[in-house]
Amino acid sequence: MKKVLLKNAKIYDGSGAQAFNGDVLIEGDRIVNVASEIEEDGCEVMDLKGLSLAPGFIDAHSHNDWFALRKEPGGYFEPFIRQGITTFVSGNCGLSATGFADDTPHKDKIGGGLFFFGDCEAPKGIVGEFLEAVDGNSPCNLAVLAGHCTARASVSGSASRELTSEEEAQMLGILEDALKQGAAGISLGLMYDPGIYADTEELKKIAKLCEKYDRPLTVHPRANSAVSMSYPELLGRSHLLRAVDELAEAVKGTKTKLHYSHAIFVGRRSFKDKDEFVSIVDKLREDGIDMMFDIYNETLGVSVITVILPAWYQAMSPAERKKPINRAKLSVLVFASSLLLGFGFKDIQIAYIGEGYEKYEGKTVHEIAREEGISDLKAYLMLCEKSNFRGRVNMGPYTTPEIISEFEKDPRCLYMTDAWVEDHGVQNPAIYDCFPKFLRDSLLGTGDTIENTINRMTGATAERFSLKDRGYIRPGCFADLTVFSEEEIKAAVPDREEPFGIHKVWINGNLVLDGQEVNKQKIKESGRAIPV
Repeated sequence: MKKVLLKNAKIYDGSGAQAFNGDVLIEGDRIVNVASEIEEDGCEVMDLKGLSLAPGFIDAHSHNDWFALRKEPGGYFEPFIRQGITTFVSGNCGLSATGFADDTPHKDKIGGGLFFFGDCEAPKGIVGEFLEAVDGNSPCNLAVLAGHCTARASVSGSASRELTSEEEAQMLGILEDALKQGAAGISLGLMYDPGIYADTEELKKIAKLCEKYDRPLTVHPRANSAVSMSYPELLGRSHLLRAVDELAEAVKGTKTKLHYSHAIFVGRRSFKDKDEFVSIVDKLREDGIDMMFDIYNETLGVSVITVILPAWYQAMSPAERKKPINRAKLSVLVFASSLLLGFGFKDIQIAYIGEGYEKYEGKTVHEIAREEGISDLKAYLMLCEKSNFRGRVNMGPYTTPEIISEFEKDPRCLYMTDAWVEDHGVQNPAIYDCFPKFLRDSLLGTGDTIENTINRMTGATAERFSLKDRGYIRPGCFADLTVFSEEEIKAAVPDREEPFGIHKVWINGNLVLDGQEVNKQKIKESGRAIPV
């Protein structure tokens, strides 16, 4: 097996311990030695003097399971490799690309309108078969969560009702089989079809499954904002906090590893909920619930265009939608919601409507309304209809730099991108430089220490999701490694749709990024599946 000796690096081993200068010896796909100085004959030597070496970064919240089995997956993973990311915890928000009955008549409902199988020739509903198909055939390492929306859609489509006892047993059986076959946990997407229809009793049974197998339950909550379309009352307790209350009730009396996905506060009037959110996390942990959360280093997010459109309006026929009484009702509701959120049509940027509508991309709904000479609401509804209610938007504010900075320092917080490469339209900026920005914050003093920051994106994430022999620079661990320049990262100007400061990346001993060059041949088979 080929040996590679990395010399004179500043080594961050992924544990949070202080960095040290030393050498790392790779043989095949493993790290075989780490020391202050290594002498070894018959190996390729690379001098990393002046550069820093960390374990390959682990994206704690990803949807790249939807692209791993595409005919040409490389392009969907390259931007992340350029950020230093080597491993993904995928299948989040209840929307996994596996974990369904292969013979389901509802396969078209899987993905929640956000994700599609595309040119994947043979989707793998059985988790064990999915992991086997991914292993050695994907650019990066992949662990997968079993999605509740996926399993529920498999048995009932998008039925907006309580499951029958038979359907519920089938769904829970699919989720349990997924855990037995190596799923890293179960994910909930309570803002997506059909997860939105699950009641607290259904969630309690899923939490019990996670407790039984000691796997995390990751949750996209029912609301991420002070008001939402998930609850009928616009006044009273913040919808975001009601959604967290629901999770507390679902895991009450268990030892569930509860993991709150993307700790965001959508709309300026939601920022005030941050302190109580943290207090709830503190209380749950005091009560024995191992609760953690994750963040991306962006103040905006990606969603479907209908995110602020009530379900009752979407369910109407085109003729009913045009009735003045229904338009008036919608107008009042949207106006009130906008005031209570501190969020409006000036904050919604169109990322993609559909082929032939490229002229709208990159513009806000408000800008489009002015160009068309119509009201903001009419412009919004026009865009919904032109996209068949499946358009994609980038919108914010989802958080503030100050909240990001505070959470970066919180030991219960992990780092992620929640991003994926789209075939058309405006991309999520997190695909370019999200992880380098975490490093930059640490080096400039606005984030945590650099040692803790690297731990949060490597070893701590590996421990959270039981990713064996990943996340550390230690003998016996897989040779997933990222080389970066601290000086370049400190001097960089972020948010320019390009990575910065990352020099080299190894995945399972394969040098897949060298300078600016991605080895397109090696990334066809460099990644491994990670069954838990």
